[in-house]
Amino acid sequence: MSRYAAQVRWSRGDQPFTDRRCSRVHRLCFDGGVELPGSASPSVVPVPYADPAAVDPEELFVASLSSCHMLWFLDLACRAGWCVDDYADDAEGTLAADTDGRLAMTTVVLRPAVRFVGDRQPDPAEVERLHHAAHAACFIANSVRTDVQVAPRP
Repeated sequence: MSRYAAQVRWSRGDQPFTDRRCSRVHRLCFDGGVELPGSASPSVVPVPYADPAAVDPEELFVASLSSCHMLWFLDLACRAGWCVDDYADDAEGTLAADTDGRLAMTTVVLRPAVRFVGDRQPDPAEVERLHHAAHAACFIANSVRTDVQVAPRP
């Protein structure tokens, strides 16, 4: 068993609070010292109480799924003897009402574009197999009920 941690830090300062007119901007702190500005999504909490330049939980959710899938894909491709030169994903999540009427990330579509190098190149069926295996192995995808889809780009 492994444990992972992140710290989320927010402080009201001298802002009002009970009228809901306070900033939702906060800090996301990770091991190794990386810190990111976090905020509520401006589509949920209006500016100036949300910061469009900061990372919101919905974006982090999509990025987490995309990153986990990529890491598994790279590992599986390496094990199979393929040489990946570039991997880029334009992932997108949809926040919508779920079957219980609650807002949820109902769909995440991963759109990876992978470029292989070398004399030996995988055919499209092998690339699809690698994506399928990466999705099945992804810890994050295995942890959520969101319909996570993978739609590789050429």
